[in-house]
Amino acid sequence: SSLLLMSGVVVTVGLCRRLARRRLRSRPRLFAFLVEMFSTFQICACTSELSLLGNVEPKPHTALTLTYGFTVLHGLTLAGSTCNPCGTLQPMWAGGTSLRMGGLKIAAQFVAAVLARVFMHFIWSLEMAEPHAGALSQGCSSPMQTSEMHAFCIELLFSVVFQLAVLRAESVNPKYRVHLIALLITMLVYAGGNLTGAIFNPALAFSLHADCFYDKFLSYSLVYWIAPSLGKFLILYVF
Repeated sequence: SSLLLMSGVVVTVGLCRRLARRRLRSRPRLFAFLVEMFSTFQICACTSELSLLGNVEPKPHTALTLTYGFTVLHGLTLAGSTCNPCGTLQPMWAGGTSLRMGGLKIAAQFVAAVLARVFMHFIWSLEMAEPHAGALSQGCSSPMQTSEMHAFCIELLFSVVFQLAVLRAESVNPKYRVHLIALLITMLVYAGGNLTGAIFNPALAFSLHADCFYDKFLSYSLVYWIAPSLGKFLILYVF
């Protein structure tokens, strides 16, 4: 049921992106906003469902295999979208994207994060699959299983490694690049998923753990918003 749900989300988002591409080419700002929103919605919704499958046996092989598989699928179906506020900062810094367009895309990403959270909570309330039972009663299911400073350093390091890999992989053939990025993300999840969740995406972090931001805003904004953004600026400064 979970795999069917995630596949349905991917197919629906693909249809929405195609429709927007056909109908809204003459309105570039609305087109950019909707495409970025649809794409980020897919990432957030599928990751929310994957987070419930972390305890499926055999552990952690099932969760890591699904992480790799769906990361490849996202890379193949969401070409041209960043789905990450930190990724949107790079063209803004380089002057390739205006401040207004960059801000519009970041707004779309956070709107999608909220919509994905509302949608997944509705789906979980239907309890169509066994992992959905009790998912809504968890409240702040904190991914931070270490000290705040340690979590900050981990998310900062993972953001630097990920963004650096994305920059270095730009010259790689796209059909191989997708697998390289997916493999890296899977390795980072394996290395730090039990400590911070290995998210390094502010919009995704808010979608997955909004309750934690409400309860401990300063701590979670430091770890899941400021740390990955700082990592991105470090990479941009160095390169």
